[in-house]
Amino acid sequence: MTLAHSTDWPKEYKRGLVVVAHADDAEYGCSGTVARLVAEGWDFAYVLCTDGSKGSSEPGMTEGKLSGIRKKEQQAAGKVLGLTDVKFLGYPDSYLIPSLDVRKDIAREIRRHKPDVVICQYPIRILDGGWGSGHPDHMAAGENTLSAIFPTARDHMTFPELLEEGFEPHKVAEAWIMGHPEPDLWVDISDYMEISAKALTSHVSQMSGQSFQDVFDRMIEWRGERGKGHGMPQADAFKRIHYRR
Repeated sequence: MTLAHSTDWPKEYKRGLVVVAHADDAEYGCSGTVARLVAEGWDFAYVLCTDGSKGSSEPGMTEGKLSGIRKKEQQAAGKVLGLTDVKFLGYPDSYLIPSLDVRKDIAREIRRHKPDVVICQYPIRILDGGWGSGHPDHMAAGENTLSAIFPTARDHMTFPELLEEGFEPHKVAEAWIMGHPEPDLWVDISDYMEISAKALTSHVSQMSGQSFQDVFDRMIEWRGERGKGHGMPQADAFKRIHYRR
């Protein structure tokens, strides 16, 4: 079992990129880790694959209005966490698929930000009945991201138009996958729960009227489950992939 502290990854790691399907996915899955690593001097950016235009049951809501609301909420969450950039690829919510276009767009952002670590979603359906565990956009975002990391962002002859745009190839050192049923990396985020909860509650349209305290208490509980048995009051959990650089 891995107990994750700053020394568990090379000291030269200083850049991270999170790629997810929707606004708020990263806040649920890894915002404590992002908050911690930003506090430790990392540069972090987000890539959102979809426009977030479907996640509402509010009468009279339109796709265009909701997309704008969720974009502003994600930007607000990014300010809470100290992100350097939030990129919206703008693919239609609920229709994301593994495709060359999405893969190329993510590879462009990897080449732009040159991260040591990319955090992404699990690309395989989990049949445990958990809420949201089988969202097709999540799986597509994970598959597109892992394909963009290797080999697309690495190889100069894949999508040569990216070179023409000025984006040189980049080799990612590690991928950390959220939502994997067998994680092997646990990051102690006990000191960053308030920041994580503030980032999540920035997504007001998705909170169903819950107060900050309601959300904070729930996050303490579920992050506590992740940290149980690993010497951490609260933790984020990932499956870790090492790539040869």
